[in-house]
Amino acid sequence: MTDKMKFKAIQAAMMLVLFFISSCAVTAQNQKKDKEGFVKLFDGKTLKGWEGDPTYWRIEDGNLVGEITPSTLLKTNSFIVWQGGQPADFELKVDCRITAAGNSGINYRSERLPDVPYALRGYQADIDGRNRYTGQNYEERGRTTLAYRGQKVVVNSADAPGPLQASIKSNAWTKTDVTSTLGAAEELQSKIKSEDWNEIHLVVKGNRLQHYVNGVLMSDVTDNDAANRKMSGMLGVQVHVGPPMKVEYRNMRLKQL
Repeated sequence: MTDKMKFKAIQAAMMLVLFFISSCAVTAQNQKKDKEGFVKLFDGKTLKGWEGDPTYWRIEDGNLVGEITPSTLLKTNSFIVWQGGQPADFELKVDCRITAAGNSGINYRSERLPDVPYALRGYQADIDGRNRYTGQNYEERGRTTLAYRGQKVVVNSADAPGPLQASIKSNAWTKTDVTSTLGAAEELQSKIKSEDWNEIHLVVKGNRLQHYVNGVLMSDVTDNDAANRKMSGMLGVQVHVGPPMKVEYRNMRLKQL
């Protein structure tokens, strides 16, 4: 090897080292925890680290925005999915604002559908503009409603193996026991602001799934259905089939437990 070739090899090696150091610095910056141990999930400027249909998702005024217009109506629900991992036990905090006709949700411990673009199957913290469902636990493309707002629930397995639909009635999983109430439905609904910012706080540990809105526990699920429950998976947010709508998310932070 000539001296010139050696110099070029050394130069290339140095460039690789500098690139590695730079990448590590960026990763460390992106993973910087706040005083409570939470990490931000989007930078407020770009969709870097997320995958979704750009027809429906964008960054606007520092917020993650999902919007359906009269010319972009959906045939199936569409998600934007965080690409940073598949959390198991975690806390998630995020502020959300949704228009009156809107329908959205935060999916977690979910999986991608191979045959439907930008679709997820899994647990969902429901969010809607009329606040009929906000705070409940709904399993997208699965067992459907696991707990309505105000319920503390134990979810059980079906009596016998078979299709999920056999244990679903009126869009709810029938193999549940409501062990207590968290408050009157009307009182809990009054804690949720319409067409304004609300803080959603999810506490997910083991097979217990708690959904808080503005610091108030709205649903509490213990999932004993070992055949159908998920213990880790993808995280994403949704725009739902229906009329034109807009949903905004900001201050999205994750703490892995």
